[in-house]
Amino acid sequence: MTLDDLRAFVAVCEAGSLSAVARDLGCTQSAVSQRVKRLEREAGIGLLERRPRGVAPTAAGRILHRAALDGLGTLDLALRRLADMRRGDGGTVRVTTGATTVRHFMSDAVVAFRDRQPHVNLEFHTESSSRRCFEAVADGDCDLAWITIGPPVRGIEQHPVIGLPWVLAVRADDPLAARDRIEPDELAGLRLIRLPENSTSRMRLDGHLGHREGALGPVEPGEEVPGPSATSVADWDTALLLAELGVGPAVVPRLPGHRATAGHPGLRLVPIPALPPLTTGWAVRQWAALGPAAVEFAETVNRWLTGGTSTAGLRPPGAAPGLLPQARTTGS
Repeated sequence: MTLDDLRAFVAVCEAGSLSAVARDLGCTQSAVSQRVKRLEREAGIGLLERRPRGVAPTAAGRILHRAALDGLGTLDLALRRLADMRRGDGGTVRVTTGATTVRHFMSDAVVAFRDRQPHVNLEFHTESSSRRCFEAVADGDCDLAWITIGPPVRGIEQHPVIGLPWVLAVRADDPLAARDRIEPDELAGLRLIRLPENSTSRMRLDGHLGHREGALGPVEPGEEVPGPSATSVADWDTALLLAELGVGPAVVPRLPGHRATAGHPGLRLVPIPALPPLTTGWAVRQWAALGPAAVEFAETVNRWLTGGTSTAGLRPPGAAPGLLPQARTTGS
């Protein structure tokens, strides 16, 4: 069994097609099939079964797929680090983020890191969701991912860094703009601009507010329920812009610094202190396996976000100074 055999097998499991993998690899379907058969002979058990459309891993195949996926990702990361060491150019830090993450969470840290490490290459890859960020890390395409902390994900460590309080974004001339706070149950009568579909932030918010059928909060007998909002967005910045334009109010996390609202003079953010903050931070395969440059970049971001302490307010008891907080990950 070779690494190329394992790579081909993983690709087949994920594509569900021998021919699709053959096209991607620039070889024949027979060549891909031979690689899988070699693994089956080595394992002494069938790994793939034919389906009406393509193939799928057997129970044994699923075991090997999970193990190979984890092992190949770690190996690819190690090989990139060795290549960086061989070139002697300071290495490369690969970060996957949401569309506006660098602007809101990392801009100052990027400048500070570049001043200290001018020979380290920084690569930023934009993904549309935390799930896609997890996949980029798991596949070994990126060292670090900035995500909304969510449920445990197999093979991924999640390290909380900063909690973002929720606010109601409204036009400056809206009656709610004069309030110093708003309670969650007061949101039930508002047609809110909806956060990105299937995003962790939206699921968190809907969970806090008891979202159902377009209404937020508990519905009392005889209470008029507003219809579902006709407006949804792909990111928090768009929600702020639409709220300022008067399209509707939006419940969003208050982003760090003043960049989020600097360009919105007609916008007001009303705190919703009863809602638990939205926690954001890093996702990695293994913190202990990160290269020195990736560790330094992550901790530089942490310091800028938390006022000079790498994990202020989120470091678990007994954690050593300068280390990220305890990871959330599954054990298998």
